Amino acid sequence: MTNPFSDSIHNHEEDNILIQKIKSGDKNALETLIKKNQGYIYNIALRLVFTPEDAEDITQEVLIKVITHLSGFEGKSNFRTWLYRIAVNHILNWKKSSAEKTHTNSFSIYSKMIDGVPDFDIPDNNPYTIDTRILIKETQFTCMMGMLLCLSRDQRIVYILGSVFGLSDVTASEILEISKDNFRQKLSRARKDLYNFMHNKCGLVNKNNPCKCNKKTKHLIDIGYVNPDKLLFNRNYFHTIEQSVEKRIEDLETLSDEVCDSYFREQPFQESKDFSVYIKNLIQTDKFKNIFNYN
Repeated sequence: MTNPFSDSIHNHEEDNILIQKIKSGDKNALETLIKKNQGYIYNIALRLVFTPEDAEDITQEVLIKVITHLSGFEGKSNFRTWLYRIAVNHILNWKKSSAEKTHTNSFSIYSKMIDGVPDFDIPDNNPYTIDTRILIKETQFTCMMGMLLCLSRDQRIVYILGSVFGLSDVTASEILEISKDNFRQKLSRARKDLYNFMHNKCGLVNKNNPCKCNKKTKHLIDIGYVNPDKLLFNRNYFHTIEQSVEKRIEDLETLSDEVCDSYFREQPFQESKDFSVYIKNLIQTDKFKNIFNYN
């Protein structure tokens, strides 16, 4: 899978060739463009809004918006920047999800929610339909997604782009339309806020903390927050985010912050629904026939 955030010259040239082919009516080029980007749009959206269904709706709407405006792309800016600026703005303007309303951008509220979850051991004779290790990972991923919701949307998107997906300050600042210094300041603040919470609460980062995923899993299953029959985050993936992005070493990183970032990069890069067939059918309509040279 090609990483659309790669800074290689070949990647940029490939985008330009695809755009020209699409404008000339090449449906296969359109399919390639969609498949190259849909997974990244979906995984960014998922970490911003928490809910897979919302993330799918966002991805579909972003792709339609991109295709609708593609004929107006004149190549004055990098295509990747243009596309993900549309995606990020659409995501940031998306209605507040139910999960966001619950967390209200507050680490203190989330901390109290975690404290209210009693500790239990999962029975040795696993009563569930899947391996307990998968369920414990689901608890870990779910909790970490909840941590992201404690950041404001503005902080969240900066952290997702900079620390999770490893975009450079140049690329991220262009997408967000802010200065490099402003991006780095926001990223540093988001990373510190997450680290402070995880260091004081999470057993992954600080082994002395009492909060352990394996101890919380049974109760979260009992109350329906983790569903063994319908996993939200530990599903539909072949690799992690770490394996999907370029490795970078930013000089703003400290050892402690990097420990937290690494756990977020170890989360699944989930396979998104394939929107290429839907889009290819959509462009057969009169609206899109007038935009592109499709017959």
